[in-house]
Amino acid sequence: MIRMMLARWIDGFEKSFGYDASYMRHVLRVSPASLVKFMLGTRAADVKAAPHEALIAAGLVGTLSEDCGPCTQVSVDIATANGVDPKVLRAILAGDETAMGETAALAYRFAKASLARDMEACDPLRDEIVRRWGDKALVAIGLALVGARMYPTLKYALGYGKACSKVTVAGEAVAPHMAPAALAA
Repeated sequence: MIRMMLARWIDGFEKSFGYDASYMRHVLRVSPASLVKFMLGTRAADVKAAPHEALIAAGLVGTLSEDCGPCTQVSVDIATANGVDPKVLRAILAGDETAMGETAALAYRFAKASLARDMEACDPLRDEIVRRWGDKALVAIGLALVGARMYPTLKYALGYGKACSKVTVAGEAVAPHMAPAALAA
């Protein structure tokens, strides 16, 4: 029963976003319970604990650190479907902190510094997040960053991540500013 429900969810997700979720089908085939746990883990962030644009910025930084195409595209498509301004999404992808707005820029800088293990930059950004939005926001932003990395990491680990592709926001192609760590090395 759970296998059938998850298969239908994957069907709907693929259809809604034009996304190939073959790697999720692989996990479903091997271990439905693992897929459920995985999906719950990627949704750990409390979306009401921090400003939406901050969560989106941190999530996109996380996705971009692991992916150069389809996972980034579906992240953008989901954010667009949830009402995020395409201008903000384009700015995040392009690394244009001025155009993304103050809220997104703070989370963007924090996420990048966290991934780089740049504590000199990260510590004051963390303090600013807590000052503005509280500890719950810091946890939510951290979990958004981690959760966003999980799908592309699993996809590549299982052998389904094979190619980069262009990313579009509201029909306009955007060249992401960040390259996945594997490509940057």
